[in-house]
Amino acid sequence: MKKVFILFVSTLLAVSSCAVTKEQEKTPFMTRSFTASSIKEVEASTSGGSLTLTGDAGSKAIVEVYVSRNGWSDEKIKQVLNENYTIDIKVESGKLYVVAEQKKNNFNGNSQGLSISFKITAPKQVNSNLQTSGGSIHIGYLSGSQNFKTSGGSLSIENVSGNTIGATSGGSITVTGSKDNIDLKTSGGSITAKNCSGKINLKTSGGSLRLSNLKGDIDASTSGGSVTVSDIKGTLKTGTSGGSMNLDGISGNVDAHTSGGSMNVKIESVGDYVKLSNSGSLNLSLPSRKGYNLNVRANKIETTGLKDFHGNMESTNIEGTIGNGGAEINVKSSQKVCISFE
Repeated sequence: MKKVFILFVSTLLAVSSCAVTKEQEKTPFMTRSFTASSIKEVEASTSGGSLTLTGDAGSKAIVEVYVSRNGWSDEKIKQVLNENYTIDIKVESGKLYVVAEQKKNNFNGNSQGLSISFKITAPKQVNSNLQTSGGSIHIGYLSGSQNFKTSGGSLSIENVSGNTIGATSGGSITVTGSKDNIDLKTSGGSITAKNCSGKINLKTSGGSLRLSNLKGDIDASTSGGSVTVSDIKGTLKTGTSGGSMNLDGISGNVDAHTSGGSMNVKIESVGDYVKLSNSGSLNLSLPSRKGYNLNVRANKIETTGLKDFHGNMESTNIEGTIGNGGAEINVKSSQKVCISFE
């Protein structure tokens, strides 16, 4: 049977004892439950609060509604909610809708703005579409296709598999324990990714990158921060226009560049190529007793542990092979380059 809840003030007044105040911010204003097996998709939106979706439902899927505004009494919150908002929670054709909307004819700008947040517990195997203009989004323990966006908060992704696409215009991003296809973007915050695998695309225009224990095809870039990387297996493409770069424990292919800082790179195992360029000092550590094709250009070059080299070696240019050749090592810097073979 179709289950539909359109929640107006008459309903909300009946649960006034659950109204959210600053002191009771962890108490739901309202809770609704549905048969979990009937839900295959979740669509949720709110203009002034956060969204949380986790896939750890048992037999029941649960929606918790939180309503608050600092400095306001319970009575004023209920009054403004009644006059200016509609909350719609329903299940139709396998889709769970959870929506908070402003009544266009009555809404009086930011002076009446409430924070309306949703915490949703659904089955693990669901697709979702989440959107908020003024809060954070957290998703966890899901498998499927997840698409989410916020204009004013952070993104948190934990133990999610499938196709994961998220964006924020004003917050940081954290993704952990996730896999398959991951595509995350922010215009105003840092990105932290750890313990993930698959095809990973991470972009920020205004923060640092911190990547650890990643496996797969990784493309991560920032226009305004540093890059710190450790324990990467696969192919890493990364760059920054405004910070230093530290890459440690790399096994595979690397294509990295920075226009605004130093670069320190330690390769544990080289795949087909290492390509590095920067405008500052550059330190590169490579495994010894391996064959390489070297092409290094810099203001000054220093090497340690270089053996069995064949080719041209100058203070600003090295071009040739180590042993019988092998992986392509291309390094360019306008400053000093130090290469060690360990």
